[in-house]
Amino acid sequence: MVEELSEKPKRIAVFEGQGKIGEVIKELAQIRLSPEDFSSPISLQMAISRIYSALLKSMAEGPRKHYVAEIRFTDSLGNTVAFAVDLGESIPPFSSRNVKARIIVEIFEE
Repeated sequence: MVEELSEKPKRIAVFEGQGKIGEVIKELAQIRLSPEDFSSPISLQMAISRIYSALLKSMAEGPRKHYVAEIRFTDSLGNTVAFAVDLGESIPPFSSRNVKARIIVEIFEE
């Protein structure tokens, strides 16, 4: 018996973007600020306390630097999209801090 493989419909979009490589302290990279953190003075104080706690934890454990690339591109509707790619703890093998990025999006049904 031969099973026929049927190709499900899919779309692929390719975007070109720019990237900037930099260093972050891993523990501080986990801090997230949201619009609600700026909604009142108490919310802002709580956000600052989270930042302060993460900073103290980082100092106590010793800072661990990670290299990341901040990637920016413009989507099909003209919106700027930004995200980060973790490049690890060792220096990336690029000659410049500014790099180009190719973003491939594959849309499909399961």
